[in-house]
Amino acid sequence: MAQEPTSTENLPNLRHSTAHLLAAAVLQLWPDAKPTLGPPTEDGFYYDFEFQEPISENDLKKIEKVMKRLLPSWKEFVHEEVSATAAKELFANNPYKQELIDEIAERGEVITLYTAGKFTDLCRGGHVEQPNKELQHFTLLTLAGAYWRGDEKNTMLTRIYGTAFPTKEELDEYLANLAEAKKRDHRKLGQQLDLFTFSPLVGPGLPLFTPRGTIVRRELEKFIWSLQGPMGYQEVTIPHLAKPELYKVSGHWDKFKDDLFHVRGHHDEFVIKPMNCPHHTQIYASRQRSYRELPLRFAEVTTVYRDEQAGQLQGLTRVRSITQDDAHVFCRPDQIEGEILRVLTIVEQFYKTFDLSLSFRLSLRDPQHPEKYLGSDDIWENAQNILRNALNVGKGKYIEVEGEAAFYGPKIDFMARDSLGRTWQMATVQLDFNMPARFDLTYVDDKGDSQTPVMIHRAISGAIERFMAILIEHYAGNLPLWLSPTQVVVLPISEDQNKYAQGVATQLQTENIRVEVREDRESVGKKIREAEVMKVPVMLIVGKQEVEAQSVAVRTRAEGDLGMMPTAEITAELREKIKNRA
Repeated sequence: MAQEPTSTENLPNLRHSTAHLLAAAVLQLWPDAKPTLGPPTEDGFYYDFEFQEPISENDLKKIEKVMKRLLPSWKEFVHEEVSATAAKELFANNPYKQELIDEIAERGEVITLYTAGKFTDLCRGGHVEQPNKELQHFTLLTLAGAYWRGDEKNTMLTRIYGTAFPTKEELDEYLANLAEAKKRDHRKLGQQLDLFTFSPLVGPGLPLFTPRGTIVRRELEKFIWSLQGPMGYQEVTIPHLAKPELYKVSGHWDKFKDDLFHVRGHHDEFVIKPMNCPHHTQIYASRQRSYRELPLRFAEVTTVYRDEQAGQLQGLTRVRSITQDDAHVFCRPDQIEGEILRVLTIVEQFYKTFDLSLSFRLSLRDPQHPEKYLGSDDIWENAQNILRNALNVGKGKYIEVEGEAAFYGPKIDFMARDSLGRTWQMATVQLDFNMPARFDLTYVDDKGDSQTPVMIHRAISGAIERFMAILIEHYAGNLPLWLSPTQVVVLPISEDQNKYAQGVATQLQTENIRVEVREDRESVGKKIREAEVMKVPVMLIVGKQEVEAQSVAVRTRAEGDLGMMPTAEITAELREKIKNRA
């Protein structure tokens, strides 16, 4: 096998080439199918098709067999540049390719075809050099519905997902992780652990959190405040509605008006807030500010709402009600770097607690399309350089990615790697010179002149719902002691020990430890098994011997049976572990 594709930068070419192979196999089996687009993804590839009759996941192995049968004849990808007329003749029976050809021609770009074996596709390129040698290790994974161009007004297509790797070992490792991820699926574990639910009467993408799930949310919120409170952040509260004019001034309206929920009252029209930053500008604008007051750090944990397409909703990772630990800092230009470094410190402390390793990405605007962003070239260059300097001072290593900036400013995105090796975009800090000017925010400087403050947008967990989903899967449901809804369960062996068990629970409750007592008549073995299913971190078993010794038999989720301990001793030990979030 050629060695070149083992590099990360060539992996998209490997996967894109395999998507071509998938399309060729589908057309062998279903000649009337219409291929549309087949890009590589972070974890593999997909190709969207219109089928005359629906196919099922039972067909995937059949498609794989044809892919393997075709592969030996795929010695290379042959590139050809053609006219729009010639391309449209080739794809005369495929309206999707016709649409793409028209768009390429309108942009004045060269129309290119790539042929491997007997299969030719409309493509801009990015393939392996020796497909018959390099495309050995692939598999098809699943099917899904997907609207053409992501627009629900268009035809629903069938999307076939697959993945490919340079070596069998990498593919096997990925599939093993995929199987483990299925076991850890937060939707399944969330139900098992009684953390959240969804109701068709409430609506898709609108999770309902049980008392147990709400404990987890509140503990995360308290942890965030324990880190940002000492850094000078002040809590504010804003309504969930606003007039459309607020978002027209901020610049969000033109870009996001189709994602908003609209509400009409008796006399006024409102939108349900999709983000909090415009509201926070109005708290700042409520009175004249002096340079001595800055920086002002407004923060709250609050829910925003976005009209996500139903087909994109997925458990807690993609919802319509999004709870953000949101903060906005208004500061002078000379304070920017210090404020960015404060955020870096909070983020590092937060993620270290969960054993989530972080990497850093500086997200810049697309220099080829400055019209997509607010503000002048000078403002953007200045803002991007400020974030570069802060990263160089605070963290050192990071990557830069063009085209990933917010429309109002560049940002630092924090990428967290979980226990399955998956990378998630989590926290963010964004530098904004534009919104304060659009809202005419000012402060009086030391010379008595009016100046425009700088605005820093910042979130630590990102979205509480999504962060909970990631944690559930990261820990396979075994949430750490401090975060568990039930931290301790006391299990009396018989009814004779019920009173003593309640006394043990009372001692724990005085230390704010969340504890339950199982007083039912089930065997202690069954009680232990049920506590293990609910992933309770600590079980305290009490029988006649423990009552006589004024102790408890300790069994933990991580270490199993630890033997008998005085109640006061285990209480003190748990108190310290919870306090230190160990």
